[in-house]
Amino acid sequence: MITVHHLNHSRSQRVLWLLEELGLPYEIRHYKRDAQTMLAPPELKAVHPLGKSPVISDGDVVVAESGAIVEYLVDTYGNGRLKPDAGDAAARRRYTYWLHYAEGSAMPLLVMALVFGRLTKPPMPALLRPLALLIADGVQKAYLDPQLRLHLDYLEGELTTGGWFAGDAFSAADIQMSFPLEAALSRGALGERHTHLKAFLARIHDRPAYRRALDKGGPYELLR
Repeated sequence: MITVHHLNHSRSQRVLWLLEELGLPYEIRHYKRDAQTMLAPPELKAVHPLGKSPVISDGDVVVAESGAIVEYLVDTYGNGRLKPDAGDAAARRRYTYWLHYAEGSAMPLLVMALVFGRLTKPPMPALLRPLALLIADGVQKAYLDPQLRLHLDYLEGELTTGGWFAGDAFSAADIQMSFPLEAALSRGALGERHTHLKAFLARIHDRPAYRRALDKGGPYELLR
């Protein structure tokens, strides 16, 4: 039995969705963020030394990191589903690229934006908040906003020739890409010009497996 060590409001929601798409049996072990720090609870360190989510256990096998989990599940149990055919080299390259791009390029920017956006809030001392605001505002305007625009416009362009990231068919790469795009939407980063990205999100939200995963995973509201 596959066990998903599921942290509320986190990337592990994608793992539940993937398992639903594959039709695999699994169980969920729920963990809750600390209400003040929003960090994962220490109990997760009993599963993996870093104490992070997502992480799955499959018998004696423990797999952490979103991309590694996606590859493990698709390669082990997919029977050719949710990834391009081996004979389509171009689609396979795109598939691999987007699996890694989601966490390697897109999410670091969104996490930085979240961190700098919280600099002016408690537990930052009130006397230091004006300085923190100047620093956060400067980083946001000089670096984060331009980079987010660059990446989101790039992603918008990539979807103009088809509805999915790795080719004409829905794949696990789209599941992997869902989290940064949902984060960008929740933080107001998607503009009127990002019509293809918004359409992509609407399509995945309509998938029955996505909705089943939400029902089983519980509250899913991205941090801002």
